[in-house]
Amino acid sequence: MTSTAPTLEHELALAAAGGHRFIGAADEVGRGSLAGPVSVGYVVIDPDASPQLPGVRDSKLLSAALRHELVPAIKDWAASWGVGHASAAEIDALGLVPALRLAGLRAATLAHGVQAADAVLLDGNLDWLSATAQPTLLDSLVPGFGATQDIDGLQIPVHTLIKGDLLALSIAAASILAKVERDALMDGYDVSYPAYGWIRNKGYGTAAHRAGIAEHGACEYHRKTWQLTPKVPGKNIESGGEGKTP
Repeated sequence: MTSTAPTLEHELALAAAGGHRFIGAADEVGRGSLAGPVSVGYVVIDPDASPQLPGVRDSKLLSAALRHELVPAIKDWAASWGVGHASAAEIDALGLVPALRLAGLRAATLAHGVQAADAVLLDGNLDWLSATAQPTLLDSLVPGFGATQDIDGLQIPVHTLIKGDLLALSIAAASILAKVERDALMDGYDVSYPAYGWIRNKGYGTAAHRAGIAEHGACEYHRKTWQLTPKVPGKNIESGGEGKTP
């Protein structure tokens, strides 16, 4: 794992190669959790005009206090920013990858600020953010026809970057926004359901969380298509589809 600070090298390269000015960046949090939403952070920047952002790293490398401290600076730094969520029920209904796409689309379309991106950098090696369908000619000619507003995912170029949260400053910034907002949601859910220890585990599959599920059963915030408790030999315990435990 690199110990160097993320830079704008990849954002500048994407802008130059594609003739783009504004570059978006996205990262997800909560993919491997047993409960709560998947959350996507999103920022848009002009890399030629954006300064380095001191202290910003992949959210997993920072303390909770430091992440909170950096949020206002990230929001001021970005031309636009947003966080989108897909709930546990939506993950169960759609599957994990479509739910990630939904959360990413919400983050981008509901972003604070008016600047749209020309292209997007996405952490990882899987493009879960691009639209899987394209609007038809009739959709564009007849306002309100069909389901153009329901076309899932982004219609602009998306470029994946392995270890992007470690390498690209914009992706690291997006990861912090997503982590802080999702953690706050899980802390709020813990008030109603303290038996699962979400204020500490944020919905991930710790021993204490699984013990709470075994004792109290699953609640409305659990991903019920996932394997929430360990398999017991000789017993048929329902397990998940796309979403497997980490």
